[in-house]
Amino acid sequence: MTHVNTDRLVNHFFELVKIDSESGNEKAIAEAVSEQLGELGFTVSKLPVPEKYTNGFNVYGRLEGTLEGSIVFSAHMDTVSPGIGIEPIIEDGIIRSKGNTILGGDDKSGIAAVMEAVRCLKEQNLEHKTIEVAFTVHEEGGLFGSEYFDMSFIQSDKAIVLDTGGAIGSIVTGAPGQQKIIAKITGRPAHAGLAPEEGISAASVAADAIMNMKLLRIDEETTANIGMINGGQATNIVMPELTVIAEARSLNGDKLAAQVEHMVETFEASAQKFGATVEIESTRAYNAFVIAEDDAHVQQVKAAFAKNGIEAATKHTGGGSDANNFNKKGLTTVNLSTGMAKVHTTEEYIAIDDMVKITDFVITYVSE
Repeated sequence: MTHVNTDRLVNHFFELVKIDSESGNEKAIAEAVSEQLGELGFTVSKLPVPEKYTNGFNVYGRLEGTLEGSIVFSAHMDTVSPGIGIEPIIEDGIIRSKGNTILGGDDKSGIAAVMEAVRCLKEQNLEHKTIEVAFTVHEEGGLFGSEYFDMSFIQSDKAIVLDTGGAIGSIVTGAPGQQKIIAKITGRPAHAGLAPEEGISAASVAADAIMNMKLLRIDEETTANIGMINGGQATNIVMPELTVIAEARSLNGDKLAAQVEHMVETFEASAQKFGATVEIESTRAYNAFVIAEDDAHVQQVKAAFAKNGIEAATKHTGGGSDANNFNKKGLTTVNLSTGMAKVHTTEEYIAIDDMVKITDFVITYVSE
């Protein structure tokens, strides 16, 4: 069994989380990670992403192996906000932020694990499979880095994203597709005190539509939510326009299409009922994926965990990740837990022991 250098792993993780990299501002971390991969012997390519999404770039790295086979490890370099000036602290084997920011274990714990694993392989002269890395920008808020990842660089037929929570050994084999719906309702203004009957209230239209809409948990595979409502001018004006921003998700493509159609039709029916108009913009954010339990890739991942004494378990999740886009592009991709917890909050934390375990997994997977 190899021995992870725990202090080096933690120190590198600290170094990564101290680099500010809220979504769209990944230049500094992408440069740092590229340089570090180069020092480890990777051939590194900086892959452009449209400027509207980032001031940085996706990072591709390749380290030739002597064992048969290859694998892509992927993690994203951006964090949600508040992610500026992160100060990590350790309490009883748990890493957290001082409490006024997130920690950034989502997803710098994934980057740190892969790089520590490679350092161990090199130090201990272990033979390994060819390792490819795909570190992405702007995953949070739209999976844009993976959407624009230049797949011509990828030579493996399978990938492992290290970007979810839960017990070490959690393997996400299914995640929903997501549709974003923006409904702009236009009524007619009128003086609310003098002649309200001359107006058409966009608020009434929206209320009627939302009352008649199936929302929140639709079934075990499908959810829908009204996220934002913006509109209005003053209390004495019948509301002339209102924008409703909503989403629907499902593990099943047909169910997602049906839920979206239901939401669109409900908005249109309510607008018609009140004599208002509605403009609807409906866009696919990303597609669902479901990988079979007996898939060879899933079995190999489980076997590597088993060698380390961890009983892995597959699960479906309600959230999207870069795995959605890589699967859509034809790269069979699972998403594994790094032990990150309470992500996207200032209470975010990760156990050092879990970071060591996922690093051990990477070593075992590529070297046996």
